[in-house]
Order: sequence, then C-alpha cells, then structure tokens
Amino acid sequence: MSSYIMYLVAITLLIISFYKDKKKTKKALKKAWKSFNNILPQFLGVILFVGILLSIFDAEFISKIIGARSGWIGVIASAVIGAVTLIPGFVAFPTASMLLESGAGYMQIGAFISALMMVGVITAPVEIKYFGKKLTIIRNVLAFIFCFIVAYIIEKVVA
Repeated sequence: MSSYIMYLVAITLLIISFYKDKKKTKKALKKAWKSFNNILPQFLGVILFVGILLSIFDAEFISKIIGARSGWIGVIASAVIGAVTLIPGFVAFPTASMLLESGAGYMQIGAFISALMMVGVITAPVEIKYFGKKLTIIRNVLAFIFCFIVAYIIEKVVA
C-alpha cells in the first residue's frame, strides 16, 4: 500500500512540475531515463546472479552459512563478503531481502549490508589516491568494526 502512495505522490509532483516548467521537466525526465539505462545492467546482473545462487543453494544451505544459527561466524563471513563486494545500494537491499527470505539471519544481513555500504576494499586504490593510505586504512578498519556493532544491535533489537 505504501508503494502506491509513493507512486501517487511522485506522479502528482511530476504533473505539477510539468505544469510549472515543461522544458525543465522534460530535461529531468531525459536525465532520469539515462541514469536508469546506466543502472539497469548492474541491477539485472546482480539480481540474476543472486537468483542463480538461490536456485543452486537451498534455504537450508544458506541458513547454515549465514543463517541466524551461524552466529558470529556467519556475521564475520557476511561482513567479509560485503567488504569485498561492489554492489550499489539500490541492488543491495533487494538482494538482502531475497537472502532473508531464503534463510539468512538478520544479524548476518546487517553485517553484510553495513560492510557493503561502508567498507571499500575494491575502491581502496581510488580512495588512497585522493585521501592517502593512512586515512583510507583507518576509515575502512573503523567501518569494518562498525559492521559488527550494527550486527550486535540488530541481534538485540530483533531477538
């Protein structure tokens, strides 16, 4: 139901924008379409990859590796996978939802998403170039530690 409300609000605001300035609205829609086309291949690729993995590995296997019963070992595995994976946020959250539906634990998914969004192992060379090696290492280590704090808080809130 809330999705319908969001769509209704977006359409209403688009109509208002179009009424106020047709040229700017058309330009914004063209930019949005271009962004969508740039994002779509990544989105479809990751969703396809996760879908294939979920069809290969049953819920029991996923639950064993990163399920609630996997405990802190599963949290560590999830955080490491998240730290070395480069997935945009708009793909990460649907992926997390699919993993949860397949038996992953909330604490483990919290660590995965936190590491995915905050730790940049793959992007570290670019970060080092702009911010320096010391700052990059400190930021990534602190972000990685924070992933475990997030997992612990989620465990306390959900449990």
